[in-house]
Amino acid sequence: PESGPGADIARPGRRAGRPGIRHVRARAARPPGPPEVGRRPGAIVTVRYAVSGRRATVMIDRPEVLNALDRATLDGLALRFGEAANDDRVGVVVLTGAGERAFCTGADLTEQEVFLDRPNDYWAWMGHFIAAIEAIRGCPKPVVARLNGMVVGGGNELNLACDLAVMADDTYIRHVGPSRGSLPAGGATQWLPIVVGDRRAREIILLDREVSAATALDWGWVNRVVPRSELDAAVDDLCAELLAKMPEIVRATKAQLDFWKDLSWSLTIRHARDWLTLHAGSAEVREGLAAFRDKRPVDHEGLRATLASPAPDEAAAASRHEGREPHHLDASHASHRQPGDRHCPFCGRGPLPPDTVYCGYCGKPQLGA
Repeated sequence: PESGPGADIARPGRRAGRPGIRHVRARAARPPGPPEVGRRPGAIVTVRYAVSGRRATVMIDRPEVLNALDRATLDGLALRFGEAANDDRVGVVVLTGAGERAFCTGADLTEQEVFLDRPNDYWAWMGHFIAAIEAIRGCPKPVVARLNGMVVGGGNELNLACDLAVMADDTYIRHVGPSRGSLPAGGATQWLPIVVGDRRAREIILLDREVSAATALDWGWVNRVVPRSELDAAVDDLCAELLAKMPEIVRATKAQLDFWKDLSWSLTIRHARDWLTLHAGSAEVREGLAAFRDKRPVDHEGLRATLASPAPDEAAAASRHEGREPHHLDASHASHRQPGDRHCPFCGRGPLPPDTVYCGYCGKPQLGA
């Protein structure tokens, strides 16, 4: 188990002699981070960190779930990029994923299922995602994405938060939000129009097609595409070039280059976080997660028919789509009400504070508020 700065961290069962993972001691001593950061239950490290010379490498280490992002992993990314930012020995940072199948495939959908009935918890989760993205984006050192496998959903938003990207030629990038029930507004809607142009950004996000490495290079989405066997050498060469530049000028140059990305991010991310929270328990999200869990295609026609059927609100439609009664028709839910309690007339959830303007569960305006 990690015991503070300087301690080695290794996954259980790791071969003897394999280099452990260590914290980097920054210029000034800092208290250790929370022991749960970057860990899942059972003390499994989900983000590996290593420094060699003037290069730091941050690796998402969840290959068994295609390097999907759970809360512990997001916290680990924020912590490790903070370490790299504050260590003057580090001049360049590489972000990658463990294994060869995936760089990162976005949110861990098993964890996301919890939010179906606790949508307010999604708001907190999104805060951890934002913190990780901002730690990468705000790192004063150049950050290189080593795209070693598929880059999907939030994984591409990590990629877009980096400065440069090197991609293996046998993999692809893809967004799946409109097909699976999510809005890719943690970086994709903000930055893809800047990186590849508006029409291509709309094609990427609205159609959800796989984009090959060759096409990504042609569109300016990545900087280099190389055979998998040459990926590490290409990343090494790029890091060497970056380290041959003056660090303070690089820091200031990054700040200037980030102007448009900063502007689009700051104007949209708060709204995106709120909207995603309100939508977290909707019929669309429920169907997308159910299709993933059941390993079947999304029933888009059935979903459209359900949402078009007479219903007081979308929460009721979501309930019917799952074959259960909506909250406000559920006698067991109503039995907990106390005289004088205020409940949403649309979804039946509550009690709500007296001055509520919009229901925090379904987002509907409260009549007479």
